[in-house]
Amino acid sequence: MKKLFMLTAASLLAVSAMAQKQKAIYYTISFPNAVHHEAEVLLTIPQAPGGALKIHMSRSSPGRYATHEFGKNIYNLKATGADNVPLVIKQLEGDFYEIQGTTETVKISYTLFANWTDGTYASVDASHAHLNMPATLMWAEGQTERPIKIQFNDADKYGWKVATQLKPEGDNVYSAPDLQYLMDSPTELSAYKVNSWTVDNNGKPEKINLTTHSDDNQAVIDNFAKMVQRMVLEEKAVFGELPVYDNGEYTFLQDVHPNTSGDGMEHRNSTIIVQPAPKVEGLESRLIGTFSHEFFHSWNVKRIRPKSLEPFNFTHANISAELWFAEGFTQYYGELVLARAGINSVEDYTRTVASLVNQVLNTQGAAKYSPADASRYAVFADAGVSIDPNNQTNMFTSYYTYGGATALALDLRLRSELHLTLDDYMRQVWLARGKTMRPYTIADLQSDLGSLTKNPKFAADFFKRYINGIEKNDYEALLAKAGLLLRRAQPGKGWVGPLGGAGGRGRSGQARVSDADGFAIVSNTTAGTPIYKAGIDAGDVITKADGKDIKDAAAFTEVMAGKKPGDKIAVTFKNRAGIHETVITLEENPAYEVVLFEKAGRELTKEQQDFRNNWLSSKVK
Repeated sequence: MKKLFMLTAASLLAVSAMAQKQKAIYYTISFPNAVHHEAEVLLTIPQAPGGALKIHMSRSSPGRYATHEFGKNIYNLKATGADNVPLVIKQLEGDFYEIQGTTETVKISYTLFANWTDGTYASVDASHAHLNMPATLMWAEGQTERPIKIQFNDADKYGWKVATQLKPEGDNVYSAPDLQYLMDSPTELSAYKVNSWTVDNNGKPEKINLTTHSDDNQAVIDNFAKMVQRMVLEEKAVFGELPVYDNGEYTFLQDVHPNTSGDGMEHRNSTIIVQPAPKVEGLESRLIGTFSHEFFHSWNVKRIRPKSLEPFNFTHANISAELWFAEGFTQYYGELVLARAGINSVEDYTRTVASLVNQVLNTQGAAKYSPADASRYAVFADAGVSIDPNNQTNMFTSYYTYGGATALALDLRLRSELHLTLDDYMRQVWLARGKTMRPYTIADLQSDLGSLTKNPKFAADFFKRYINGIEKNDYEALLAKAGLLLRRAQPGKGWVGPLGGAGGRGRSGQARVSDADGFAIVSNTTAGTPIYKAGIDAGDVITKADGKDIKDAAAFTEVMAGKKPGDKIAVTFKNRAGIHETVITLEENPAYEVVLFEKAGRELTKEQQDFRNNWLSSKVK
């Protein structure tokens, strides 16, 4: 009996400890000074650890891979303990604090300044509160597994409604199971318009919400929703099913206004889509592309999850070698499904294909580094906040387009060599990794391709050469199978290389230089191009070319008109080292275009037409 009593007591203690652990952390966000872009945040932590409590403002955000200094925008930081007694706050780093002498319940308050509407930061004004949570909420070390409730005050005052993937608890109070989920739950408070519909997901209904904060009327939003519905069904067809969304719904949080910063940011059951446009009306076909990309992420990234991002670390940049797949394959499908849905024409899609091919065949980054290498560089390239020039022109190709071009090649090779498709591969990865929430590595993706094809040698060769290596697929031959011609875009025309415009301080290799006395080269010139070989780079000012005085970019372009590959142009330029003379030997522009065989005057065979139809036609049954 004594042993039984001891076990029962232990069980009761465990239950009591669990109940204590599960007591919710509580956030309250108020907007008394919204017109001046301020919010007031109160964080209440019951059962706080005794002694000292360390609190953070995040430095990274889900969907972003570089660091972002959110801590710069909080001030008036205060903390109180029992009986509202003030507690001492010690600032350990710019966004990291220690609260000393904590008691059972700690309250932390601060003012947040928020005036940047995109998918990463936060924005508050009289029209809305656009909240990305890492840019909004402080959090405490050691408390990240606890359930959370968040209350939004002043919504009635401004005529706002709340749009979020957080679970509604009533009276503008919402909940999240833990900090990871909360930080992945952007929230829009505004007088938005909404269109909702239900999708049958193999017998289970999933609700899709399109919320739009814009200057459009409801009829425009309802019409746009029909386009979004077509896109949703095409993406569902790729995987054969929708994910099972938490709380049975998925929400598009769209904000459209000329003063916003364009962005799209995926989340588990929602996405933030910010469009710098006057309104939706008349721009539907242009705006839908962000929707197709971000919605595909509800499978690929949010559930088919790189192991390197699991769990997401909010205190520093999150490095991943898998972004060529997570972002790049999503980039490929984001455009492909629009062609399949009939939103974009096949001819429209050829321009997308040409852009992908040029990125993989005509950039220095792709020539020197693998897709895996490009992915790891995201910690610097993904909306990075440094202001000094870099040399990305000559050493980085975006993992979005690099991965997209790789997906294109794999899709065409699976279709032509193995009677499979990339859709088959995505379903394979979904069932093996995403549906079961088993984070993957590059080796896992190779294994899944081997399992699908029943040809591990094909998978090993593809990953060795095109994922971990820098070899390139034969895009000309692959595209020809669909009756698409890959050819030079400007044959026989003289070319010096890409030229940056003029201006002051910039990024991505731009230099501070004035063009008052000539044509200023602001951006780094590209290695291997004629102008690079001639010794001209960012910071140089061209004053004379081919015997003519050069006052601006237009004058230099005029000199170039009519020139052919092999022509030589004498150039005078100046920089801090003095005045220099050089000769630029023109070459043919290496840029490609993709043209339908029938538009290029070539015969389109039935086999090519069938291949194209099977690739680009709708998959919705």
